[in-house]
Amino acid sequence: MEIKIFNRWSVEGIKVDDLGIAPYMTLQPKIVPKTGARYGGKRFYKSRVFIVERLINKLIVPGHKGKKHFKTSYHMTGKAQTAYAIVEEAFKQVENNTKENPVKVFVKALENAAQREEIVTIEYGGARYPKAVECSPQRRVDLALRHMAQGAYHRTFNTKKSIVSSLAEEITNAYRMSNASNAIAKKLEIERQSDSSR
Repeated sequence: MEIKIFNRWSVEGIKVDDLGIAPYMTLQPKIVPKTGARYGGKRFYKSRVFIVERLINKLIVPGHKGKKHFKTSYHMTGKAQTAYAIVEEAFKQVENNTKENPVKVFVKALENAAQREEIVTIEYGGARYPKAVECSPQRRVDLALRHMAQGAYHRTFNTKKSIVSSLAEEITNAYRMSNASNAIAKKLEIERQSDSSR
């Protein structure tokens, strides 16, 4: 019997084209993508967690940036059930917008939003220089997920827009490689800075 995500969408035939991040994006389907950190304690355990569950986990604690809680997420109080419902509804909207399997759209959006380079600051003789470095595959997936979740919450902040429609828009825009997506905009900005500091 085929297992479908949220008992609705299949992962049959979905594959990651970017070979660098393919081992870090688990597409093993689960009807209820909530393992309750059963993998905890093992090194790199998060890479074995189903990718939709990782999005749910990112939505639970969205407001932290550089160790500071910079934005509130209003109704998101760290409840897994709330995040679960948000992702399910967002996937329904993505399906309506694109007429495609939302899991396939989400996986492609993550591939598009995964940055290849980032900047570190090197201190040499009292002066600081920015230096471009390659981003590790696991970090590429982590950052893409983080930027998607934060971009969705940015869009709902102090507006009447719901988080469900914001997240659906974020995923759809990243899938279409549109600059309207926070994750894509961030990726392009950081890669542009890396280019200039090479």
